[in-house]
Amino acid sequence: MRKLQIGVMGSMADLNYSEDLEKLAEQLGEEIAKNNAILVFGAEKDSDSLSTAACRGAKKNNGLTVGITYGKGLGVYEKDVDVVIATGMDRGGGREMPLVLSCDAIITISGGSGTLNEITVAYQAGIPIVALENSGGWSANLSGKYLDSRNRVQIVSAKDAVDAVEKAIAAIHHNQSF
Repeated sequence: MRKLQIGVMGSMADLNYSEDLEKLAEQLGEEIAKNNAILVFGAEKDSDSLSTAACRGAKKNNGLTVGITYGKGLGVYEKDVDVVIATGMDRGGGREMPLVLSCDAIITISGGSGTLNEITVAYQAGIPIVALENSGGWSANLSGKYLDSRNRVQIVSAKDAVDAVEKAIAAIHHNQSF
């Protein structure tokens, strides 16, 4: 049976997130690894992010990590990633499509415009979305809501890393039953 692939989408370092949010992102990665799922994240070439922090957390628990990056080449900021997939696409453009579509569910933490783009791709594709409600950014703004009146995918609200991963896995299993 194929392992679940759970994406973590979140703020880049230039959004000046707190150390507490970075620790929460690492906890997400740890919980994904503890649940024997694969962490999928946006691998950055030039700076840290909450997604790369999740990668570090997954690696602490010997989890398998897949970083999907923009542009050409396999050089990325997070050196402990297991697999790097270079899309040849731009960051903030096409890269979000293969990143999100490679996930059974996504978990968002804080987030700026890139995370909003990833949420939109997941919403349009019917991929479960779990948002950390107290993390700020688009995650806090959209937690518990739908993106439009079509009500395709409700963005599930989570309080912490354990809650987020449990809800993502439950949503995946619910989606697979149809």
